[in-house]
Amino acid sequence: MILINLLPHREEKRKRRKAAFFLGLGLAAVAGAVVVGVWYLVLQQMTTGQQQRNEFLTAEIRKLEVQIKDIATLRAEIEALKARQKAVEDLQIDRNVPVHVLNELVKQTPEGIYYRTIKQDGQVLTLVGVAQTNERVSELLRNTGNSSEWLMRPELVEIKVATVQGANREQKRLFDFSMRVSIKRPQDVDAKAAAEAASGVVPQPGAKGTTAGNPAKP
Repeated sequence: MILINLLPHREEKRKRRKAAFFLGLGLAAVAGAVVVGVWYLVLQQMTTGQQQRNEFLTAEIRKLEVQIKDIATLRAEIEALKARQKAVEDLQIDRNVPVHVLNELVKQTPEGIYYRTIKQDGQVLTLVGVAQTNERVSELLRNTGNSSEWLMRPELVEIKVATVQGANREQKRLFDFSMRVSIKRPQDVDAKAAAEAASGVVPQPGAKGTTAGNPAKP
């Protein structure tokens, strides 16, 4: 016997396929939503972690900036202390220099030269005075330039003729002069003495000046 199915089987298959399609579409949408949600949560966690690291780095940078400022302040204080120490040491070293300079002027000044003013500005000594002759001034320049222990690099600034009336109303021809001479630092003098001692050079008596018997007349 032959059986004939008179039901609309094509419509039923179409409905089943349609339902399976929508079910697969829904499952895909749900899976996509789950993936997007999980990725969003991962991104949020990564962003939060990075923000925490940024905050930590910012806090550490602020600490380092404070330490750098403290170091800069300490360096400035150290430099200031070094400058003060050097100033005190220079004062200690230079306190006896005027005595040595005046003593050296007495030794190196020839007879016939009279000083009017002696002025020190730093390591430069300015001498203003009167000389009987040009030769006296030249001798003073030679002595301070070649034979002096504490004076060096003499420089004649000015020399001019001056006429002075004496006690008997006689006219005397003198020479007004001014000169500059540099003062040696004590450490330079000590270094020179040490070098001479190392080389075996023994200073001869009277070698500091050519006019040891002619004291200055200030």
